[in-house]
Amino acid sequence: MVGLEVPVAVRWSDMDAFGHVNNVQVLRLLEEARVSAFAHLRGDGPTMLETGVVIARHEVEYVRSLVWRPEPVPVRLWVTAVGGASFELGYAVGGAAPGAAGGAEAGVAALAASTVVAVDRATGTPRRLA
Repeated sequence: MVGLEVPVAVRWSDMDAFGHVNNVQVLRLLEEARVSAFAHLRGDGPTMLETGVVIARHEVEYVRSLVWRPEPVPVRLWVTAVGGASFELGYAVGGAAPGAAGGAEAGVAALAASTVVAVDRATGTPRRLA
């Protein structure tokens, strides 16, 4: 599986009253990893963030609790499907990606998927991926 690992800091304020990272904050971890990956994957032209993308869907499976720690949590992300104007991203938060040695036993806190749609920034309508 080809992908990218992005270290993302867990903030003390990400924890909720139950002592683990709140489910909404897990989406923030995904966002930070995705934005960093899009910037990192810059080619000769503008980044996807500059040309325009929106998130059409998120799906998250919480495998185990994620708690605050001083070191960043690894967020692995990879493309799982590509369509005309959209693509799917898969994520593993805090451990090995599915199919990797160890899988969930290797410390995965959450598995997630996002549908990313390329949009024309002027009109807000979907545009074909180049």
